[in-house]
Amino acid sequence: MRWTGHLRSRTCAAALALAAVLGGVSLTTPRPAAAADGLTGLVNTFIGSQNEGNTFPGAAVPFGMVQLSPDTGHSTGYDYKHDHIRGFSTVHLSGVGCRLGGDLPVLPTTGDVTRTDNARYAAAFSHRDETARPGYYRVGMSSYGGITAELTAGRRTGHQRYTFPATGKANVLLNTGQSLHRTVSTTVEVLDSRTVRSAVTGRGFCQDTRPYTVYTITRFDRPFTAFGTWNGDKVTEGTRSSTSAGRNGAWVRFDTTRDRTVEATTAISYVDAAGAAGNLRAEDDGFDRAARAAREAWERRLDDIRVQGGAAALRRTFYSSLYRAFLAPTIGSDADGRYTGWDGRIHRARGFTYYQNWSLWDTYRTQAQLLALLAPDESRDMALSVLQVEADGGWLPKWGYGTVETNIMTGDPVTPFLTNAYQHGLLRGHEEEAYRVLKRNADGVPPKDSPYVGRDGNDRYIRDGYVPCVPGKPKEKPGDSDVHQGGSATLEYALADGMLAKMARSLGHHADADRYAARSRNYRNVHDPATGFFRARGADGAFMGPADPAKSVCFHEGTAWQYQWLVPQDLPGMIGLIGGKAAANSRLDSFFAYDRLLKDPARTAREVWVHGPYDYYNADKYNPQNEPDLIAPYTYLSTGQPWKTTDVVHAALTLFTDAPTGMTGNDDLGTMSAWMVLSAIGVFPVQPGADVWGLSTPVFDRVDLNLGGERFTVTAPGTSDRERYVQSVRLDGDHYGRTYLTSRQITGGGKLDFTVGSSPSGWGTEARAVAPAIG
Repeated sequence: MRWTGHLRSRTCAAALALAAVLGGVSLTTPRPAAAADGLTGLVNTFIGSQNEGNTFPGAAVPFGMVQLSPDTGHSTGYDYKHDHIRGFSTVHLSGVGCRLGGDLPVLPTTGDVTRTDNARYAAAFSHRDETARPGYYRVGMSSYGGITAELTAGRRTGHQRYTFPATGKANVLLNTGQSLHRTVSTTVEVLDSRTVRSAVTGRGFCQDTRPYTVYTITRFDRPFTAFGTWNGDKVTEGTRSSTSAGRNGAWVRFDTTRDRTVEATTAISYVDAAGAAGNLRAEDDGFDRAARAAREAWERRLDDIRVQGGAAALRRTFYSSLYRAFLAPTIGSDADGRYTGWDGRIHRARGFTYYQNWSLWDTYRTQAQLLALLAPDESRDMALSVLQVEADGGWLPKWGYGTVETNIMTGDPVTPFLTNAYQHGLLRGHEEEAYRVLKRNADGVPPKDSPYVGRDGNDRYIRDGYVPCVPGKPKEKPGDSDVHQGGSATLEYALADGMLAKMARSLGHHADADRYAARSRNYRNVHDPATGFFRARGADGAFMGPADPAKSVCFHEGTAWQYQWLVPQDLPGMIGLIGGKAAANSRLDSFFAYDRLLKDPARTAREVWVHGPYDYYNADKYNPQNEPDLIAPYTYLSTGQPWKTTDVVHAALTLFTDAPTGMTGNDDLGTMSAWMVLSAIGVFPVQPGADVWGLSTPVFDRVDLNLGGERFTVTAPGTSDRERYVQSVRLDGDHYGRTYLTSRQITGGGKLDFTVGSSPSGWGTEARAVAPAIG
């Protein structure tokens, strides 16, 4: 069933602007599939497909290896502004910022096959003839006499159904040579009258990586009437195989004069051709059965959260965000348990499913925590997979794609990712194993012959207490280097050290805990008393770059303004460092343009905070489109003004809308979507990697979370854009004055009740209400 309700409207213009997005105003959007009721009917898979949200509208199941979706010419897949489809390819990642995946784009055509570049043979389409829901996508293409394409997916398979015009030359083009990433070499083989096999070796993601191979096999529901291959510009009929480092592919033909529908199932494997064939055997159930199974899987997954209240647009935006949060990481092992490890060898996962695709710099802040709550079984397997990456490849990952490390982004995101799993009890039986590899990562640097960079600024960080910034230092390995971003790397190392200190103390490693706790205060070493802000230091120890914090250097995708609050392990200490709570509140008010926000929250969010999707620098304001200051709105919980957290969070939520432009920046494998879900619930992980969750006013009257058998309920009767200030809180019926909960208070089940009103109260303003520092 659908929960119904409404948000009360305010009378002032600012409140109407806020209510337009948190309430019921929805921009024109593509239609969900007509058959989709239930919770899947509340999901708009097109959100984020315009303005560099880099999401995809195609078909996938939760955490599926195959995410089958149209590619229109955008570098990461689909762009809502485009009007031609180049193919439906098997691999996509939601919200990545660089070329990745897009393997084996397949397109139905009619007539003779003469063109081999998918930009030239692309088919025209209109959004008026395009629908989608979780696990299903349909589009009518006007080219080639009019062809309808339908997509659905299994865990390791993509299912296609094409409805052609009546013709003797209905073709399906399987393009192995053109992916979103750079292809190194490809092979395609027509095995028999119904089956095509391929191997695509590619590399890349922002920068070059080691090559990896995706194996595919596609099985059609009836025999071809003709077939052939192409290599470069040359198209040949009757040939069964082709290998090339350039354009390459196969085409198959059907007679649709009587039976106009052709179905195909594509399975993939990162192991070998036998793995793809095994995955096909495990899931070749036909299109309709696969579509039903996909829809049922999403209904079960989305039912982990039930909301009451909020207008229809808000509920659609919420469930669309929840949907995207369940798209990654993705399954990496085949149906038989085999997977390709980071050592390039074949291994077998025993007792768990192996996952891959680790956008850790992003996901450790929000999505990892949401999955730990709602998908604990999968989250445990994900944590075990990260430990297996270290066992196979020799070091913990930073940003891993498929079977390789990309070394993209900086800092030490794997530590809070794994300590979060530990705090949720997901590492039972593996605690000491995890601690051992985390300690090795925190105290060392990968060997020079290792392809991984790890904490490559660790030598100076451990010796001097900061990572020096040396922008001109040549990189020894592909990817990013912490010594090029020494200011932010120091803050991220210190954060990771704080989370590791808490884990060490819990396990009884007290000497280590003291050492890591001391290192977690290293943020002080990049604080410049002259400016009052963090500032990178050079190899000689001197502060470097402009004194203006908005023009700071050596902060990755941000400025000193945006990184100033990234000290969740010791907010009380950081607040004291900049002059106390009054000074901190003044700086926070400036950072969020708080006076303007109160007058017009939605406009302030869109015109003051947000600029371009990749505009990270030369700014002194909050950037809700990127990760460095996602936690920043919750800093007010530690400065005695918790009501301002609600003001800022609710303003930021206006950026999430039920439209293709309704994503704030790249989704980054569910990071931004998880921020929306958690902030809308009113419970947010303010110490990522620990067990502390900050509280703000929910936007729904009631939220029920299914936590693997336990139920945690959050209520806020009458919450609205006007009635948004916490008056009091009760936990399981008892008065609760703190501004935070622990993970155990949530996962153990219970009820959190907010009483709200139209003006701030004294709730959460006492010193004892603040979350303590980690030490």
